[in-house]
Amino acid sequence: MTPSRKKKRAQQKSVAKSGAEAQNPREDGIPEVPGVAEPVEDSMGETGPGEPTNGADPASDEKDQSGDSGAQDLEEARAQIEELKELHLRARAEADNIRKRAEAEMTNVRKFALEGFARELLSVKDSLELARAVDLEADSSDNSIAAKVVEGLDLTIQQLESTFGRFSIEEVSPEPGDKLDPEQHQAMTIEETTEFEPNRICRVIQKGYLLHNRLLRPAMVIVAKAPEDA
Repeated sequence: MTPSRKKKRAQQKSVAKSGAEAQNPREDGIPEVPGVAEPVEDSMGETGPGEPTNGADPASDEKDQSGDSGAQDLEEARAQIEELKELHLRARAEADNIRKRAEAEMTNVRKFALEGFARELLSVKDSLELARAVDLEADSSDNSIAAKVVEGLDLTIQQLESTFGRFSIEEVSPEPGDKLDPEQHQAMTIEETTEFEPNRICRVIQKGYLLHNRLLRPAMVIVAKAPEDA
């Protein structure tokens, strides 16, 4: 390239550069874009956009309210837990009482399951005792047979008494002169006599019985009464 052409080209570059600086006079060298406004400095200061200038903090208020609500919920939960504990203890005590009552009832059922059977056996024993009370001396024609019958009756009575003992059946057999006990004796009639004091037993008509210390049948007795002309 000739020197004249180089000089001409350098002049063209200088003119182009001068025109660009005239169109963009900013010192930072950044070209302006038509239609775009210059950034406006925030007039709010250091608080930043959207922040209140009076110093109040909404996030802090919401946090305090949330903390109060959480404490109230915690207290309510504790109260409910205490109430549930009390209900649980009451239910447990009631269940224990029901279990104890059921066990007591089952024990009584086992003890007194043979009550009807034992009552039927009483009549058999009464009959045997009546047969044993026959006066053998009144009939001396065949005392040997009668003696064997009496011996058999004695053995039967002994067997019954042994059976009663195994099932906890006890006699209620008051003696003449004993005081009348309404819990175990039943007065069938009154007899005027001076041999015993009034309201005392003068005769026993039929024995009574206990089953596990519970009255199965009262003893039937005759009660003494003072004579009216005494």
